[in-house]
Amino acid sequence: MKPGNDWAHWQHDWDDPNPWYALYMDSVTPLSPAVKQAWLEDSSRKSRQYLLPVVRPLARAMIVVLQLVKSVLPQWRNSAALHRAIVWGLKHFVSPQANQFILRHFHLGSEIQRFILDNVPGVEIPALHFMRFQTLDELLDDAFVRHDLNLFNFITALNTELQAQGRSLVAPPTLDFSAITDGEFPLEALPQGRFNKLDIQTAIEIYTPVFQFFLTDSDFWRSVNSLQLDETIAMYVARIINDPLPLLMVNNRHPLVPHSTLRAGFRLVLHGLGTEMLHHHLVLLKRQQAASA
Repeated sequence: MKPGNDWAHWQHDWDDPNPWYALYMDSVTPLSPAVKQAWLEDSSRKSRQYLLPVVRPLARAMIVVLQLVKSVLPQWRNSAALHRAIVWGLKHFVSPQANQFILRHFHLGSEIQRFILDNVPGVEIPALHFMRFQTLDELLDDAFVRHDLNLFNFITALNTELQAQGRSLVAPPTLDFSAITDGEFPLEALPQGRFNKLDIQTAIEIYTPVFQFFLTDSDFWRSVNSLQLDETIAMYVARIINDPLPLLMVNNRHPLVPHSTLRAGFRLVLHGLGTEMLHHHLVLLKRQQAASA
C-alpha cells in the first residue's frame, strides 16, 4: 500500500513498515520531497510490478532482432515517425508523473550544461541549443535525437575551447548559480486520461526498441553511448564545485567502457534519476550560497 497523497503525515507502522515511505523519508538521496514523492508514486504503479517483468525481456529480445535487421539496413531511419510515435504514446498511455520527469529532464540537462559554462569564464558555445519544453507536442521536433547530439557537441566543444586556451576545469573563486532554477519548471498540464497508467521504467523499456527501429544503427549506438557520459558531466561539476560528491550520484559506469545496448532502458532510467539528483544538489548549494551572502 502506498502512503497516498499525504506522504508527509504518513503514520509509520513498526510491525509493517511501508517500503515507499521509508525511501521517501531517506534524507541522504538529494531530491526535493515533491520530486521524490512523484518518483515513488510512479515506481509503485502496478504496471512496474506486473507489466515490467514481462516487457523487459521481450524488449531486450527485440533489440537483438533489430540489431540483426540493422546489419542489413544500417542507414534506414525515420526520425519524424519516431517522435510522432513517442509523443502519441506519452499522451495516451504514460502516467502524468512519468511525463513530468521526461519534460523536466530537458530543463535539468540544459541548466547543468549552462552552469558548467557559466563557471568556465572565457568559454562559450554559441551553437549549443538549450532545450526547455513545456508541452509534449514540443518533443515532436526531433527532441530526443537532438538531446543526444547536444551532449556530445557540448563535451567536444567545451574541451576544444579549453585545449585551445591551454586550460583545464578548475573551481572558480565564486560559483555562478544563475542557471539553476530553484523551484518548479513552467510545464503545462499533462494528460491524465483513463489509460495514462504506464510508469516511466516500463515506458522506457517499450520505447527503447522503437527508438532503435526508427533510427540508423549509428544513431542508436550513439544514443546508447551517450549514457556513458553521466560520469563525465559529474566530473565537470565536481571540479567546478571542488567536491567529489556529484560522482556518487550517477551510476552508468566508466565512459571509456561502453555497455551493450541490451540494458539501455534500465540505464536510461538511471540517467534520468542521476540528472535529477545532480541538479537538486546544485539547488542546495545555491541556497547555501544565498544564505551565507
